[in-house]
Amino acid sequence: MSRCGTLLALLRRPEPVVVVHQLAGALFDTALLMVVKDRCANATTAGGSVSSSGDDEQQKAMSDFYMKYNIIMKLVPIVPALLLARLGDRGWRKAPVLSPLLGYLLSRLALLLVVVLRAPLELMFAGAALYGLTGGFCSFWAGIQTLVSLGSAASRRSKAMMTVELLYGLAALLGSLASGHLFQLHSSGVARGTILVGISIALYLTCLLHIAFLLQVKQVSDSEQDDGRGLIADGTAGVSVEAPRGNNWLNVALLFAGGVLYDVAVGGAMQILVIFEVKEPLSWNATQVGYGNAAGYVIFLTSFFGVMLLSRWLSDVSLVLLGMLSFASGIFFMSFVTTTSMFYLARSLTLFALIPVPTIRSLLSQQVQGSSYGVTLLSLQLAFKLAGLAYTPSYTRIYQTSLDWFPGFVFMLSSIITVLGTVPISVLGCRLPQQRRYQRIQGD
Repeated sequence: MSRCGTLLALLRRPEPVVVVHQLAGALFDTALLMVVKDRCANATTAGGSVSSSGDDEQQKAMSDFYMKYNIIMKLVPIVPALLLARLGDRGWRKAPVLSPLLGYLLSRLALLLVVVLRAPLELMFAGAALYGLTGGFCSFWAGIQTLVSLGSAASRRSKAMMTVELLYGLAALLGSLASGHLFQLHSSGVARGTILVGISIALYLTCLLHIAFLLQVKQVSDSEQDDGRGLIADGTAGVSVEAPRGNNWLNVALLFAGGVLYDVAVGGAMQILVIFEVKEPLSWNATQVGYGNAAGYVIFLTSFFGVMLLSRWLSDVSLVLLGMLSFASGIFFMSFVTTTSMFYLARSLTLFALIPVPTIRSLLSQQVQGSSYGVTLLSLQLAFKLAGLAYTPSYTRIYQTSLDWFPGFVFMLSSIITVLGTVPISVLGCRLPQQRRYQRIQGD
């Protein structure tokens, strides 16, 4: 009986939703890439292009598709996510999670129509718009974080948030490993990729039903709350953390500059990397693409354990710089990748690339008063969104222009931008007292 009660209590929490959602997302990412590759290859072949030139044309067609698709995904959700956040704050806590899941389901159904009915690939733009109008990932992840925060005491909140991040990465890792094999499954009369997309849709539907009927919005009572010392890392127990007496806007500006530059470098490089994987000389198939995506999600684990271990000896600023330099070295090496083994070697250099952004959020919270905390972090997220609208077309055009002479140029550019991003963070490190120990909170 106790086991059944424990299982039911676990199912009523948001963590299972995170796992199933990310499994579905990993399957969808591989399916979309392979469908886009096949459609663009068919279009190139129909045009009668020569082999080398045809490969470049295919890359340009794929990068154009992802440019438009990503712009829609970044632009449309901004206003709906803000409205859903306000609705959630007024007591409708499930709304910021339930609404995006409906959008996920509809956009994945669009891909199923493209695969099964051979509908035009442009239908995915309509699917991305529906996804955005329902709040998108911004609303979903913020809603999950809110539910986890409400359901955990202050002394355990940091651990709870970090656990959600870890589950997110593990689910994506497993989904990516399986996705390539599932894409290859097909039978007579069933198009390749139908089973993979169908499983993804079923998982999203499971999430939707879980949120609607099983999830319990739990709020820890005041008697269970403590004075907040649990937000401080174990290594800082007993060390007092002073609240800021005012907003230090120069430090905030330095953090914004470093964070936005890093977001541009990572976002731009990752946008092109998925297309680069299916280009010669790598020419990956669906299984290899799944393994490559899984290698990217391993960073969630290595960054998580890196913070847990290294935070005992390194300050937050040092951790941010370590993560930035880790990504800069790995993505620089990616510029010269010509074989699969070189790809994984380059990926292994980016082991701590996930550390900077959550740690920058933690540092931001220490530069402003509590009344400005929400506005400051929301402003950072909007800055990332606006940066994405700029770097998405820019990186696409640069990649298309450099295809003939140096396809890896965009990765070298990302490495340079990352190094530039270390400058404001280094200046911040000089401004902050070295002896001060900071509390750490987990961001998305």
